[in-house]
Amino acid sequence: MKVLVFLLLLLVPAIAASAFSNARNLQRQLRCLVCQGESIDESGSPFAADVRHLVRQQIADGQSDQQIENFLVARYGNFILMKPPVQPDTWLLWLGPFLVLAAGGVVAAVTVKKASARRA
Repeated sequence: MKVLVFLLLLLVPAIAASAFSNARNLQRQLRCLVCQGESIDESGSPFAADVRHLVRQQIADGQSDQQIENFLVARYGNFILMKPPVQPDTWLLWLGPFLVLAAGGVVAAVTVKKASARRA
């Protein structure tokens, strides 16, 4: 009996540490909607604190990471994810930097072509 109690006392901190680690990993994947450049794990805003509490509460209730993520996306939209999925409504988000880079390349090419035509 004492051995069983001893083993349980050893397992409880390990289980708690594992749950805390899972919560931290999930919190790093969620964006603070107030700070926008930080995850809720890094942010000090009241919104981030509320979402961190909600995540820990749902983990304690036995929800999986995917269930928690789905709940938050349903509530706040894909923008809450640090890596939003590639979907038609997020194409501009994913392709925007490449479009700006391509437009800059076209402007540079046209400028160089005009400058060389003036020299000739």
